[in-house]
Amino acid sequence: MANRNTRVFPLIDERTVGFPIRPAPPPALSPSHMLQDALGRPLRDLRISVTDRCNFRCSYCMPKEVFDKDYRYLHHSALLSFEEITTLAREFVALGVQKIRLTGGEPLLRKNIETLIGQLAELRTPDGQALDITLTTNGALLAKKAASLRDAGLQRVTVSLDALDDTVFKAMNDVDFPVREVLKGIEAAQTAGLGPLKVNMVVKRGTNDQEILPMVRHFKGSGVALRFIEYMDVGATNGWRMNDVLPSHEVLELIRQQMPLVPLPSRQTGETAQRWGFAKANGSHDAAAGEVGFISSVTRAFCGDCNRARLSTEGQLYMCLFAGKGHDLRTLLRAGASPTELRQAIAGIWGDRNDRYSALRGLAPADASAPVRRVEMSYIGG
Repeated sequence: MANRNTRVFPLIDERTVGFPIRPAPPPALSPSHMLQDALGRPLRDLRISVTDRCNFRCSYCMPKEVFDKDYRYLHHSALLSFEEITTLAREFVALGVQKIRLTGGEPLLRKNIETLIGQLAELRTPDGQALDITLTTNGALLAKKAASLRDAGLQRVTVSLDALDDTVFKAMNDVDFPVREVLKGIEAAQTAGLGPLKVNMVVKRGTNDQEILPMVRHFKGSGVALRFIEYMDVGATNGWRMNDVLPSHEVLELIRQQMPLVPLPSRQTGETAQRWGFAKANGSHDAAAGEVGFISSVTRAFCGDCNRARLSTEGQLYMCLFAGKGHDLRTLLRAGASPTELRQAIAGIWGDRNDRYSALRGLAPADASAPVRRVEMSYIGG
């Protein structure tokens, strides 16, 4: 019998196995001629992973037990080039995408990432509007790159930071990286004008929940929007258990015991975070103090208006963060597909989309003996 404390990691490599692209049926269009999926959701947000490598080993994303010195990363030839990424992005934009977020792994590890940002910044929507170009980073290289990223055309950054206490933070990133360097990166990003800046904190019960209030106090009034993310069951290597999840409503109540908050409306359809602003004595929002947000994909699914597609670093298109397989756009692209053929393929995939994993998570009991077939967060980005 296995030791009760043993962690089991079902390793199923889905990186290069995807659904073949089939001829696309006419895409579903709304009355305003927007592309829609099978549940009526438009395509608005494209998240592009530019590398499967990271310089951190956070236990909830890239645990060191799995991603060790012998782990086989994708070969450079398998990765989409910047020109290939831009070619695909152009067709996504033609189909309705207005926002592109670059992710990883750690995207700042991709050499000359500024070149890609510059190419994406030149794209325009069908009505001539510039795109919202953003990037998510662990902040380790941000102090060095903030100015050049902004000069290239990046508009905003989101920084992942799970603790202010150095001991807790080093334990979570598992590479002994000091928190002060991430804070320097945040300061450099603000100085460069990469804002409004967001900081994401993944909360794991019993690991870093004692850092919630220190994080709130630190970023209140700083111009940074702090967002708390429930520890998610992404991939199959992080040893996820529901007992480790601290529900957002508990985090909210913990904060409200110390400082008043007032609910804020969503800025746009498909927004993942519930927003709460720091309140003045009269109960109105104190804009100077800022806000906090809660991303509750475990306890409060937001699948109903999800408008995000995800493109992996080697050209697999995923319709959900919790998907098991992608759709192989790289083969189609390298076979010489025309812009029209690429657009039709993307439209067909999105038109068939009916993913709503978070909404269905609790409806059927999971078979603990069955292998979990879900893509890793380090590969597809958060």
